[in-house]
Amino acid sequence: MTPETRPGLAALWMVGAIVSFTTMAVAGRAAGLTFDTFEIMTYRSAVGFLIVVVLATATGRLSQVSRARLPLHGLRNVFHFTGQNLWFYAITVIPLAQVFALEFTSPLWVIALAAIFLGEPLTRWKLAAGALGFIGVLVVLRPGAVPISAGVIAAASAAVFFAGTAVCTKNLTRNEPITSIMFWLTLMQLGLGIVCGLIFDGRIAWPAPADWVWLILIAIAGLTAHFSLTTALSLAPASVVMPLDFARLPVIALIGMSFYGEPLEIGVLLGAAIIFAAIYLNVTTSQRRGALAPKPRISSRL
Repeated sequence: MTPETRPGLAALWMVGAIVSFTTMAVAGRAAGLTFDTFEIMTYRSAVGFLIVVVLATATGRLSQVSRARLPLHGLRNVFHFTGQNLWFYAITVIPLAQVFALEFTSPLWVIALAAIFLGEPLTRWKLAAGALGFIGVLVVLRPGAVPISAGVIAAASAAVFFAGTAVCTKNLTRNEPITSIMFWLTLMQLGLGIVCGLIFDGRIAWPAPADWVWLILIAIAGLTAHFSLTTALSLAPASVVMPLDFARLPVIALIGMSFYGEPLEIGVLLGAAIIFAAIYLNVTTSQRRGALAPKPRISSRL
């Protein structure tokens, strides 16, 4: 059975991805009350590294870890580490729906970065998608009517760094297995977390027993979100999976309203819908022109 004939199974995996992304946001906000972002990343990476090594060993895939492209792994993980720190900061200071809406701009930044660093052509449809996405960002941010806070800048910047992560990942997946990418992801970011924590904070706080629940949830949710999204994309085209991914926004908006008293702003939902339309336009036109291969992809968020 071909990937295009299994949208139902892809939808089930996307439910897992949505649950995982939402869990990571809620756990990240809870952990942010006690730890700074460097500490959260340190413990997330430590738990993630342990999980990756155990699973890779149990499945006989640890030998797939390669040092052939360490410089590119390093660049990818600097981008991802920076973006993830900005994201964890943003979810503690601005509404969760606003963070997710701005995060959806990451594929639009990929268009520009892929043209610069991978030599991918900038078609008129890609330019149209970028312009439409920019309009969506303006609707979300409403500059002039609403002050632009540090949290908004952090969320918007995180999307740019996630795009850089995606470009590096796309290059790596040409000849690197996922096991190798995940191994260096967790190991390198563990090192970055320890170094940055000691430099900027002078210490890394040891979690209390109750804190470990949130930190372990963050690590597991990050890995399961990656696996679920990648599996969904292997079972159905991006044009089928992407509308399901967009369901993350209303879900997190309802959670923010129900548990944190965050207002359900129509402007954020409308702007996010415009951003989604831009991304969907790019994906569908690119697939129609044969610019995107229907093979599995790796989520830049993770």
